Amino acid sequence: MKRLVLAGLAGLAAAAALGAASGAAAQPGAKQSCFWTRDLRNHTVGDDHTLYFNVSGRDVYRITTSDNCLSGMSSSDAIVLRDRTNSGQICNKLDLDLSARGSRCIVSDMTKLTPAEAAALPRRIKP
Repeated sequence: MKRLVLAGLAGLAAAAALGAASGAAAQPGAKQSCFWTRDLRNHTVGDDHTLYFNVSGRDVYRITTSDNCLSGMSSSDAIVLRDRTNSGQICNKLDLDLSARGSRCIVSDMTKLTPAEAAALPRRIKP
């Protein structure tokens, strides 16, 4: 009987944690920023760890890598970008599978820039 009660309590705790996690994701103030891979228009290399993507001519995303897989690359060099979910949509850094010059890149951050941040980018790295 004691095991049954403990199992029941563990189940309730797991359900409560799941409900809290899904509730946090669905809160009205939490804005998730996603884009479709088909909407990528251009990319530029900011430095050894930074890429900028133009999405649909409206949005700019900054992708930061924790390794220096972009070292020595220019904006005209090809990159390979795939979404890991096979949905065609990228919503966070874990959705990205990025390769440059045959090496996989470790994506550490993905940020949608505000219009002011995008406008403030130096001309040579604006996508």
